[in-house]
Amino acid sequence: MTRLLREEKVFKDPVHKYIYVQDETIWNLINTKEFQRLRRIRQLGTSFMTFHGAEHSRFSHSLGVYEVARRIISQFERNGYADWPSEERLLCLCAALLHDIGHGPFSHSVERVFGTHHEEWTCRLVLGDTEVNRVLREADPDLPRKVSDVICKSYDKEIVVSLISSQLDADRMDYLLRDAYFTGVHYGTFDLERILRVIRPHQGHMVVKESGMHAIEDYLMSRYQMYWQVYFHPVTRSSEIVLRKIFERAKRLYGDRYPFQFLMGPLVGLLENDIGIDDYLALDESYVQMTIMQWSKERDPILSDLCERFLHRRLFKYVALDVIDEAWERELKESFAAVGIDPDYYLEIDFLTDLPYDVYRPGDEEESLPIWLLNERDELVEISRRSDIIRSISGIHMGKHHVYFPAEPIEEKAGLLSPGVRRMLGVTGESNE
Repeated sequence: MTRLLREEKVFKDPVHKYIYVQDETIWNLINTKEFQRLRRIRQLGTSFMTFHGAEHSRFSHSLGVYEVARRIISQFERNGYADWPSEERLLCLCAALLHDIGHGPFSHSVERVFGTHHEEWTCRLVLGDTEVNRVLREADPDLPRKVSDVICKSYDKEIVVSLISSQLDADRMDYLLRDAYFTGVHYGTFDLERILRVIRPHQGHMVVKESGMHAIEDYLMSRYQMYWQVYFHPVTRSSEIVLRKIFERAKRLYGDRYPFQFLMGPLVGLLENDIGIDDYLALDESYVQMTIMQWSKERDPILSDLCERFLHRRLFKYVALDVIDEAWERELKESFAAVGIDPDYYLEIDFLTDLPYDVYRPGDEEESLPIWLLNERDELVEISRRSDIIRSISGIHMGKHHVYFPAEPIEEKAGLLSPGVRRMLGVTGESNE
């Protein structure tokens, strides 16, 4: 099932220094059109508007996840761990490499509007009539189904799934280091080499030698800091909200049979929630940004204004509030509507814990694969039972409500708003950066 290349291929990488490819199947997968498309999808969506270096792609991240998985497996094989199912090596490497091929442009913003999910698309691309599927079948007719099962977390060997998707997986370890590097922050750095040395296969689980607990604490603290300092950054949230409002407006207009001046094939399928594989693959961030540029000239004033804002980074202002109840939310919406500002598109009340990123929470039903420590008596202990640091951060629910709105029209019409709304929004003419 595994065929080696005549000569090892090497990618120079800023995070891992080098990424090594020895398997013919992996090399062929990298050269499929579905995988190459990931060069045109940013890893961090709109974060480049906050951190100008965050232009890295899901292509580079996917290669990084593959490399971390390869190094973990190599460590298992070098040490001759009997609990490691060596026959699953190629499956793990393929799943690590392909785990993100279903991502669309600006993934999370688009997914929320159109009800798509990148993991479902990943499985469709793995199982469908694609170059990826053909490469996998050439290696093993059962490989596409197995890769799909691993990515969808239904594969029957926990340790294989854990390597790709768990609280301590190759995906998280790469994106923390990579995102920290390209955003220029230090929060996401941790000792990957030490973690690779203390990971073990044990009775079907992927576990951590107890002496390596402090390296895992460092990793989880880095993850915690990256969520709050990078992934949850309010300027990034503002750009995501403006982008989402663009697609919400376009979807509403399409449903109302608005005559778009610009609307190309793949977007029609997306707006109709009926898009095929070929059209989905045609959607990348260059395509979407070109569409937004064209929509900035549309006759609909809301769509064109939102697109202008996104193109030229005239984002929504934000104010942070400890709490906002339904009465305040209703008053805000009524106040906006009363002065001619549509609250459906120019007001967003955001609470950060609603986002798809999260901190380590042992016992969470959605996180069925916690981090296990292996002690000297070969007993497994969930890590937060040993670590005060992890126990403390796993119980923290940080964050405030953020109210996002366009500063200019609100400033212009501030005199028409109630004193309470003016105080809440802090309408002073200043902008947040």
